Amino acid sequence: MGIEVKFFASMRDIIGEDREIDSEILNEKSIKNVDDIWNYCAEGKERPANVLIAVNMDYVDAQTLVKEGDEVAFFPPVTGG
Repeated sequence: MGIEVKFFASMRDIIGEDREIDSEILNEKSIKNVDDIWNYCAEGKERPANVLIAVNMDYVDAQTLVKEGDEVAFFPPVTGG
């Protein structure tokens, strides 16, 4: 099952394609929270401070725990004019 990870707008430019982190990797890498997911996907790239994060379409912070079946999304703040 795993966790589906999506990147939008400039986050896609930083990370690239959306990812599926399978159960084996979750256990092997001890991925427990959103910050762990960013670190795994970003391969050393720092997360911009103003990035919005959602788990299952609810806004969360980077310390929010994740579990198999979750969808995690990273996207820049929305601006308008």
